[in-house]
Amino acid sequence: MIRARPFTSRDAAREAMMFDLETPRLRLRPLATGDVPELAAMLADPEVMRYSLRGVCDEMATRVFLDWCFDCYINHRTGPLALVDKDERNFVGFCGVSPERVKGTAELSLGYRLARRYWGQGLATEAATAVLGHAFEDRRFDSVVAIVEPEHKASLRVAEKVGFERFEASEFHQRPVCLSRMRRSQWQQRSNVVASEAGVD
Repeated sequence: MIRARPFTSRDAAREAMMFDLETPRLRLRPLATGDVPELAAMLADPEVMRYSLRGVCDEMATRVFLDWCFDCYINHRTGPLALVDKDERNFVGFCGVSPERVKGTAELSLGYRLARRYWGQGLATEAATAVLGHAFEDRRFDSVVAIVEPEHKASLRVAEKVGFERFEASEFHQRPVCLSRMRRSQWQQRSNVVASEAGVD
């Protein structure tokens, strides 16, 4: 079961209220300056950043990204959350719903990035499910979009597993992408189906 409890991050969000989420294998919490070494190592990996708009990041670029995350926390009470392995307490990556402008329109976009050693274990799907549950059930967001490069097959599979469908060709930062929108009603319907199949009343 996914649990959410209030979390106040002095370091990352200047005491703005955030949330600490848990899944069977992960803890999701606001990113903090203490994450810089592991975050920078992940963002410097060419394979991890292969489909990133930013490309490979050095430590300075990582800190700029982290400042953007903090701004999201403060001004929107949402943003990328650190993924931490609950057993070994290792930094796994990040996942979250963040504000983006798509074709001049303010949107909330699902994003996730994992260190290479954690690929292929279903952790991105696990984290994205928790993040979307919080976005739709607790924050009551109306909709969330998934923006994925057409060649990024693994990311497309994750988005489809958590309920995104009918991807359409679009453009984001002058690059061709696949875009899908999920509305709260769709998430709730999907959650009801999953609960019914699991035998949960």
